[in-house]
Amino acid sequence: MISLILILKTIFLGIVEGLTEFLPISSTGHLIVCANMIKFDNKVATLFEIVIQLGAILAVVWLYREKIITLIKTAFKDKKSYDFIVNIIIAFIPASVVGFFFHSIIKHYLFNPITVAFALIIGGYIIVYIENKKIKVKTQEAFDITKKSALIVGLAQILSLIPGVSRAGATIMGGVCCGLSRKASAEFSFFLAIPIMFAATFYDLYKNSADLNMESVTIIAIGFISAFISAIAVIKWFIKYISTKDFKIFGWYRILFGAFLLGFYYFIKGM
Repeated sequence: MISLILILKTIFLGIVEGLTEFLPISSTGHLIVCANMIKFDNKVATLFEIVIQLGAILAVVWLYREKIITLIKTAFKDKKSYDFIVNIIIAFIPASVVGFFFHSIIKHYLFNPITVAFALIIGGYIIVYIENKKIKVKTQEAFDITKKSALIVGLAQILSLIPGVSRAGATIMGGVCCGLSRKASAEFSFFLAIPIMFAATFYDLYKNSADLNMESVTIIAIGFISAFISAIAVIKWFIKYISTKDFKIFGWYRILFGAFLLGFYYFIKGM
């Protein structure tokens, strides 16, 4: 029998995932920190933190379902659709290859609050620095991204394997550096999240299948649903927000949150 407290913790973490997955503030970092603070130490906690991200990714699939269906239908008929799919594959490969070979090492050594705190602060400064450069926009729509830009975004995504860096942050700012508009960069990041998160989720499920039972599956399902619902709301807000504003607020948030974490874990918890 799953306790009410565990259910509430699961819902809370699902909401945290949905709220942070597509913002450049690191969903994995927030999940690690929040799970640590509320003592979510279920034996499948790490698997939970990976799998519920699929709930947030399915929010993208749902919201962009018409574009995705059109892409699939016209993949070999329309050059623009074909090129976009190729660009997603190009951007997908770097992080998937590095993640495959270094997955266990990264989880063992880097999945902790202190790594997250430093990654948040450094990433925050980088976001503010990039925004201050006011890079000229050359590409307005995600479907017009070039292969070179797709590769650069893919290489930037490798950095997101470090907890606290943020997959969305790395790919979106990588796109901005290539001259993509904020909206185009964000939407390309959303589409790129689909294959990378499906791959990460099913790889983790395969590696940890022995730990799955009725209780763990139920916990994951609850977090999955709450992540899906909260992600839908955030995606709609985020696209509207960045149509008129830059990413600096997210950079400063990262810096402040990272500094808070360092203070909390060094001075309060004595780490």
